[in-house]
Amino acid sequence: MSQEEIKDLTLLGNQKTNYNFDYDLNILEAFDNRHQDNDYFIKFNCPEFTSLCPITGQPDFATIYLSYIPDKKCVESKSLKLYLFSYRNHGDFHENCINTIGKDLVDLLQPRYLEVWGKFTPRGGISIDPYYNYGRPNTKYEEMAAYRLMNHDLYPETIDNR
Repeated sequence: MSQEEIKDLTLLGNQKTNYNFDYDLNILEAFDNRHQDNDYFIKFNCPEFTSLCPITGQPDFATIYLSYIPDKKCVESKSLKLYLFSYRNHGDFHENCINTIGKDLVDLLQPRYLEVWGKFTPRGGISIDPYYNYGRPNTKYEEMAAYRLMNHDLYPETIDNR
């Protein structure tokens, strides 16, 4: 990559990482997608997501699955890690966390397609697995988003790690 392509990235390679313990969407950074001529998925598995219950203050733990088809921008992975870490002391419901993550990434990246699936560990005997997706309006990706939303959980996996 050229210096011009990475001039806006401030976190990658920075040896003085600042860990923000409160939600902060300004942590997210992006770089130019060199492969705009073809569709491809970028997937992140984030098994150490933590937030707080807004009522009890108890910690909630999840694995976040993020997949997207980039257009002009790609999210820089260290900034994504620090952004997700910023939820550590953030009090919100699971559904709100996942929808906010999805919307923040759509605002940053303007992707062709994006989905975020949070698989939270059970509390009180119930696990909550909210799913958010986005497809660029008036494109095949909008149709893809509708299809995936309606079919994303037809074959639930065996839950043996929660």
